[in-house]
Amino acid sequence: MSLTTQSEFAAALVNPDLAVPAGLTAWNGPQPARRFGVYRNNVAIGLIGALASRFPAAESIVGKEFFAAMAHEFIRLHPPRSPLLLAYGDDFPEFVEGFEPTREIPYLPDVMRLEAARRRAYHAADALPADAALLAIVEPEGLSKLKFAPHPSASVVRSAHPAVTIWAMNTGEIELADIADWTGEDALVVRPEMIVEVHRLPPGGASFLEKLFAGADLGSAFETSLAETADFDLSANLAGAFTAGTFMAIR
Repeated sequence: MSLTTQSEFAAALVNPDLAVPAGLTAWNGPQPARRFGVYRNNVAIGLIGALASRFPAAESIVGKEFFAAMAHEFIRLHPPRSPLLLAYGDDFPEFVEGFEPTREIPYLPDVMRLEAARRRAYHAADALPADAALLAIVEPEGLSKLKFAPHPSASVVRSAHPAVTIWAMNTGEIELADIADWTGEDALVVRPEMIVEVHRLPPGGASFLEKLFAGADLGSAFETSLAETADFDLSANLAGAFTAGTFMAIR
């Protein structure tokens, strides 16, 4: 099979609007349209299933049929580029953000970003979290210059919506209920041991961790968070980060 035929074959598999590639034959006749259709359907079902397993909360929010239709459109426009599907769907939240039928669910992309971060954390490299006791051996005047290496699984997901609460309600972490406070919620996603954990961050916590993850020292990260959140509590945020296993090393 030529490279051109391979490309046409792959494109037609995920796009039902495309014709069966020319030159294909089947063992039961020269017209393989029916067999190609079965193959195409199996591929679609498999990819939709892979996306549903990555984004169970999103599927719960919109329903199985709507999710399948949304996923099918994503697959048509963004087919897999690798036979390994571990990372397939990382850009699904961005697709959903511009997907017209979901405009009335503005929190959905952020919930999906949280789910994507959980999957990345699950497959991240193993590493022992740093112990907060290391801070005790640092001279007080040197604390502001400390830098913190993030755990390989750690990431921050920011949202203008209560995405952590919505995710938790749609995964069985907490009971479904009316949401009275629609204030935005930021999350820390990390897997310090075997289980991926989602922590809702306190005010200023997301910008604090993002600065540290980007290589800023403790003093600079504190100043940034204090400018954003006047009552930012450095001690509470540091303690929470260490308890969650956020850092791998301190320099």
